[in-house]
Formats: sequence, structure tokens, C-alpha cells
Amino acid sequence: MGNIVQDFQIYLEVERNVSGHTRTAYIADVQEFIRFLTDNNFIKNQDEIINVEPEMIRQYLSCLYRQKVKKVTVNRKVSSLRAFYKYVLRTGRISNNPAEMIQTLKTEKYMPSFLSVDEMFELLKTQNDHSVLSLRDRAMLEVFYSCGLRLSELAGLDLIDLDFNQKLIKVRGKGRKERIVPIGGPAIKAVQDYLAKIGEIRKDTDEDIFKKPLFLNARGQRITARSIARIVNEVTAKSGIGRKISPHALRHSFATHLLNAGADLRSIQELLGHESLSTTQKYTAVNINRMMEVYDKAHPRTKK
Repeated sequence: MGNIVQDFQIYLEVERNVSGHTRTAYIADVQEFIRFLTDNNFIKNQDEIINVEPEMIRQYLSCLYRQKVKKVTVNRKVSSLRAFYKYVLRTGRISNNPAEMIQTLKTEKYMPSFLSVDEMFELLKTQNDHSVLSLRDRAMLEVFYSCGLRLSELAGLDLIDLDFNQKLIKVRGKGRKERIVPIGGPAIKAVQDYLAKIGEIRKDTDEDIFKKPLFLNARGQRITARSIARIVNEVTAKSGIGRKISPHALRHSFATHLLNAGADLRSIQELLGHESLSTTQKYTAVNINRMMEVYDKAHPRTKK
């Protein structure tokens, strides 16, 4: 039969075209399920994973509940097993998907944190010296907020992805899906200031530098998402906003500010690269909460 998990990994990469993070998580979840099955003598070897019954999956989930694994993590593991057995079913190795009827857990609605416009401006003016690394950090923050990018999308930008004349940027999102988003004037200026000094850290001498990474680390290599997250934490600590934020809060701020200014959900969905409109609708709840706060403070009949 061969290694069915490896076949599934190739399927995720080649046919499903999922991101590296998703692929790693799915494979880790399937391997963890295999360990549970073998440790509890449900199967003798890895290939027997195709012969499981729904009850075995339920017992695995019960084990996760007892370990107090977070609900969102349990739901991701269920999704991983559904995708795996859907693939196995498609290959003809089984006639029924044992994970198909397994229900996910209801989780608390996640309300994204975001910065106010004033806080965002305060953060953006923190980096004000003219060293190449400081200019890079300022440019990354400006692009982050101007385009509403994910952390991995920002790290993956190449020079060729920017069109300064049309004020557009090409973004490679989840599943390698590409989208074109506008980039604002301040972000373009910040990037140009950084590029004027990029020669101080760029190590390569190739003629076609436009195929090179946009944001580099001090060693002249593509900066990693982890390094960007660390930089956001450092800049936040230096700013006057007085609270810690995650890098993703900049993306949330982008969406929330657009919605507050009158942008429609469909446009925000396209800009963020959301596959489903329901994912974008969480920002509506944020906007409603803000309106309720204003209402409670202003309406005469709500005052004590």
C-alpha cells in the first residue's frame, strides 16, 4: 500500500495547494491520531489507519477533552481527519468516511483586537531614525497596515510584487492564491526610503534584483515571519499606546478602520483575501460593539 500519510501530504501540496503551515498541521494531527490508535491497540501499523471506525475517533476526541485541549485545537484535528479520510475515500481504499459524521465543538466567538486610528498613527511614527533597519521596520509597518496583509504574506513579498506607478501590490495568500491590493502613498514613500539604503544589507550582486525579497534581515536574507512579529512587539513597547498587541492586530485594524469609514464587506473580503464572507463578517460585530458603547454613553435613557 505504501505510506498513505506521505501520499496524503503530496496530495495536500500538489492538488489542494494548501499553505505550508496548514500542511504541517494536518500531517501532525494524522500522525498523532495514529499514535493514539497504536498505543491503545486499535491498530498494529500505520497502514491500518484506513480501517478505523467512527467510535475510535470519538474515543480519541474524548482523550483530548480529558487532556483539556482547547476547543479550537480539537476542531482543527477533526478537520484534519475529515480531510485525510476524504482523500482515502477518493482513492478507493475505503467505502465510507469514518470522520464525516464527527461533529465539531461550538467555540466562543472570537472578537479581533485592533488599534484605534490614533493608536495606529502613534505606532507608525515610532520608527523615526534613518538607519536601514529602522527604515525597513517603518516600511514593514506601513505596508502591513496599508494593505491588511497576513504576517506570512508580508514576509513573502518580493521587489517585483510592487507597482509604484499604479500603487498596487501583488500578494500571495493562503494556498498560494494571489490577489492584487492597493498600497497607499505613505507606505510607498516608506518603502522607497528603505530601498534607497537597501544596498547596505543586500549581499547579492545579481542584475535582476527585482526577483529578490523585499524585506531583508541584517544578514541580507529574507526576513522571517517570526522576526517581523518580534519587531512589531519591540516597536509597540517603544510606542505610547500602552498595551501589547499581536502583529495580526494590524490586519484587524486595517479591516475595522475601512468598515468604520463606510467600506462594504465584499470589498474588505477581497482586500483581505478571505475565501468566505462569513470570515469577514466578524468585523461587523466589532463595529456593532463600538456603536453600542457610543449609544450607552450618549443616550439619555441608558444613563443611571
